[in-house]
Amino acid sequence: MVATSMAYMDSHPGVEITWEKRSLQAFADRPIGEMAAAYDLMVIDHPHVGEVADSGQLLALDMPDRAAEMAELAAHSVGASHPSYNFGGHQWALAIDAATPVASFRADLLAAAPTRWDEVMDLAQAGRVACPLIPINALMTFMGLARNMDVPLAEDPSALIAPDFGGEVLGLMTELVAHIDARCLTLDPIGVAEWMGRSADAPAYSPFGYGYTNYSRPGYCRFPLTYANAPGIGKNGPRGTVIGGTGIAVSAQCKAPDIAVDYAFWIAGAECQAELYFSAGGQPGHAAAWDSDSCNAASDNFFRNTRATLDSAWLRPRYDGYMGFQDRGGDIIHAHLRGEADATTTLNTLQAAYRESRI
Repeated sequence: MVATSMAYMDSHPGVEITWEKRSLQAFADRPIGEMAAAYDLMVIDHPHVGEVADSGQLLALDMPDRAAEMAELAAHSVGASHPSYNFGGHQWALAIDAATPVASFRADLLAAAPTRWDEVMDLAQAGRVACPLIPINALMTFMGLARNMDVPLAEDPSALIAPDFGGEVLGLMTELVAHIDARCLTLDPIGVAEWMGRSADAPAYSPFGYGYTNYSRPGYCRFPLTYANAPGIGKNGPRGTVIGGTGIAVSAQCKAPDIAVDYAFWIAGAECQAELYFSAGGQPGHAAAWDSDSCNAASDNFFRNTRATLDSAWLRPRYDGYMGFQDRGGDIIHAHLRGEADATTTLNTLQAAYRESRI
């Protein structure tokens, strides 16, 4: 973001763009309204759009004079990255980063990534698997496993998931946790990537974790990671992981909206995404970068190796109230994985939290 801002300022004398960082957890949790009151530009998470669509906090970016650019971005979306920011008939952000839980492995320790869940469990039983399972990632793994099996999820306002299917998914997660290091319950995807990428005695493989291309680039860490498509249950393939990524949004209170919108469209466009954005360390959301020979060559084929997972990823709910459920749901599943609640109690509590979020 800093590199693109510097380039934009160089070509637009008099414009100043300054970025402030926030934590990964704050990216998921911090209310958009709070940020929109303080900043002109924001990098946001798409599940927030349902709560801000009617709030007047963000500028709708589907402007008549940007129609051609918007159509180009939509046509070159990686999976549901671009439409994930469209809600209530308007586009509230532009995808600049595409991500979903994908697999990663140490090529010095493992010849290839497993493609099936039973193969993952064979590795886990041998003590060779890590998986990020802090509360938010525990919920994303629960959802991803359910959708991989084509289990209906959050389609009925009165029930998140059918109890039998929910029990089956919790069983898969509990079995995995029984065979991996307990520290996984305290790690997010970056924590697992740091562990695998910098420790000689780290696990060889992780089945799920939002990918970061820097860990696959030469020189970033001691043991570069190779990324691969996520495993599937049975013969289901990589489908159903929960799409993430980031989008750039403009505050409705911005005092220079024309400049902010122009910068947003430029940074989301093919040229910037496949060149400066990637070379400066970003993980683009535009297909031009995912198809680029140079981007793939510089990242051990990160993009080609994980594209099938991105293109078949699931778009989680975005209704007004979902963010509250996401916060609670992760804690509920995490408590079960810690052995503090049985499966029946966990599912009942999860269903109740979901129903409350839909009121």
